[in-house]
Amino acid sequence: MSRTVRHGLRAEAGQLLILGFEGTELTPQRRVLLTELQPGGVILFAPNIVEPSQTWELLRDCQSAVPTPLFRCVDLEGGMVDRLKLVLAPAPAAATVAATGKKRLFRRHGRLIGEEVRALGFNTDFAPVFDLGFVASRSVLGTRTASEDPKKVVAYAREFLRGLKEARVLGCGKHFPGLGEAALDTHHDLPAVEKPWKALWAEDLYPYRALKREMAFVMVAHAAYPAVTRDRAPASISRKWMAEILRKKIGYRGLVVSDDLEMGGVLAATPIEQAAVETLRAGADLFLVCHKEELVRRSYEAVVREAERDKSFARRVQEAARRVLAFKRRTRAMRAAASAPSKQEVAWLRSAMQRFTDEVQ
Repeated sequence: MSRTVRHGLRAEAGQLLILGFEGTELTPQRRVLLTELQPGGVILFAPNIVEPSQTWELLRDCQSAVPTPLFRCVDLEGGMVDRLKLVLAPAPAAATVAATGKKRLFRRHGRLIGEEVRALGFNTDFAPVFDLGFVASRSVLGTRTASEDPKKVVAYAREFLRGLKEARVLGCGKHFPGLGEAALDTHHDLPAVEKPWKALWAEDLYPYRALKREMAFVMVAHAAYPAVTRDRAPASISRKWMAEILRKKIGYRGLVVSDDLEMGGVLAATPIEQAAVETLRAGADLFLVCHKEELVRRSYEAVVREAERDKSFARRVQEAARRVLAFKRRTRAMRAAASAPSKQEVAWLRSAMQRFTDEVQ
């Protein structure tokens, strides 16, 4: 294989990777990582985030190492999953806001969260949760779910996504095809949801069907659905779930991203190198490796090696990279972030979220 072709292949593989790292600044070592891999995005977690200006500068420095626009990602749902609560103000949980039954508050929730993440330099929020709040998952998901009624989940999620869009932030439906009946935490274990196809279609998949044109991303879960696939493989490496059901049967046309491949739910089924290859082969456009640099490199190199070995997989990588780059070119939210947030803007964001929390409780 020529050096030119190999370089093109490595660049394409990089666009399919959203990576995370430890630390609160872009050290020379981390800059080398970004420069060599040229990832499609980065994701920050609470340990990366000390205060608003530091976060904005870290994301700016990440972008300076990569010539194509980055998905600058965070998980901010409110409640249990809120990476900014210590640097701004805690956002209320989806369950709390949804319980008001007021669509204007659903949208305001998404708008305020969007304004927070945009001010700190992010352009992508992996929210809202589409999972249904069934009893089976309550000890795991808690207040992250809006309702056990799929129509109420759609009502909340639609407005939340509109609020994010108003703030020029990309949203994500998760965790496809649904963790509402999963009694185990996919961060640590691989749950098997023994729910029949008709019930999944009518309930858990309803939000994805109803909102298929309104999500920039769908995040795929590390859970098995043996009644549908006849095996115990997680959906995140399942062609049936991604290529056949999500793409063809539901008709979703946005970007498909795996949940973090460092999670126990997928590692219970396969090593991370194989997980990176198989999630792309099954239909994902992007995969997340969120913390350890060694695992980031191993998964990326595994994708490159497999694409060099297998021409059909190389075409799959190329197809996904083209989809990602085309999305970035046409999407307003991918434009550069504004200047670092001022003290006045930070104070306003804190006050606005505090007032909103008082209103919904």
